[in-house]
Amino acid sequence: MAVATQDSAVRTGRATRFVLYTVLLVFALFYLLPLFIMLVNSVKPLGEITGGSMIALPQTWTFEPWAKAWSEAQVGVEATGLRPYFWNSIRMVVPAVLISTILGALNGYVLTKWTFRGATVLFGLMLFSCFIPFQIVLIPMARVLGEIGLAGTTTGLVLVHVVYGIGFSTLYFRNYYAAFPTELVRAAQIDGAGFFQIFWRIMLPSSGPIIVVCVIWQFTNIWNDFLFGASFASGSAAPMTVALNNLVQSSTGVKEYNVHFAGAIMAALPTLLVYIVAGRYFVRGLMAGSVKG
Repeated sequence: MAVATQDSAVRTGRATRFVLYTVLLVFALFYLLPLFIMLVNSVKPLGEITGGSMIALPQTWTFEPWAKAWSEAQVGVEATGLRPYFWNSIRMVVPAVLISTILGALNGYVLTKWTFRGATVLFGLMLFSCFIPFQIVLIPMARVLGEIGLAGTTTGLVLVHVVYGIGFSTLYFRNYYAAFPTELVRAAQIDGAGFFQIFWRIMLPSSGPIIVVCVIWQFTNIWNDFLFGASFASGSAAPMTVALNNLVQSSTGVKEYNVHFAGAIMAALPTLLVYIVAGRYFVRGLMAGSVKG
């Protein structure tokens, strides 16, 4: 009787897992369908897209749409393609992510290990900045960039994203450092270590998981941003998201859907690669921050 009950439980568990995996597979295929359509149609001649099914595999494989989107497509009034704007995004994302991450780590360090009167209020204000809609800061930020001479430049975009990202990075590091042993900091102070020595030699080396979380979050948000790029940069200083929009809007007559799909994949590829390479570390960092906070 016990053996029969155990066998029944095993069969029930297998059936449950089968149903669960089937449902998950269906949802995965559903969400991956747009990516599949983009990939398939980016390597088709335009005639196959307009005269056939967008889901069908290409009869003739061609990478001309990729080459055209990268370096030959009409973007605005210049036949330059997405290539220079891709490097604009790199020059914008890398310093913005590095600066906002370091400043967030310093803020979290100060707010947890060097507390002062009003620290809680200050952290609350920085946390409030995470919930301010983008549209509210457009006009004040444009005035500030104009006053300091950075309007319409990639450097101005770096400043905008650093300012807007400090609230998030501070939140991550503050929660992570909250349960870090304060005794280690006090012991280092007794040994004569100063503020920055403790930060660089004790706090930062132990912050790997939360650094990964902050970097991935900031990289994704900054790379995918369109509103700030369209508002604060123009012409040759525009990021890739703005250039992609110009690429689609500049098509006259017959829409070159294969070129548009190729350009969209190029714009999404960096964030996709970041999540493929470091996605598991992102989850681990979130879990570490939640446990320690």
